[in-house]
Amino acid sequence: MRTSPLFMAFLYFGMGLAFTYIAAQAATETIWNATTILLSIVATFNIVVAVRLVKFHIKLKNSKKDK
Repeated sequence: MRTSPLFMAFLYFGMGLAFTYIAAQAATETIWNATTILLSIVATFNIVVAVRLVKFHIKLKNSKKDK
């Protein structure tokens, strides 16, 4: 059985939120340290992948509807 793109989008979005939370907690004095920047980059990547997966799910749904 294959995993739905929508389910994977929820997982990636949840991980993005988790990494954002961890990055906010890691910022002690300033946000310009390596840990915070790295966690923010990973969170951004996860959220962008989630958006692309949602778009892909909509595209698949529309293509199945046309058939």
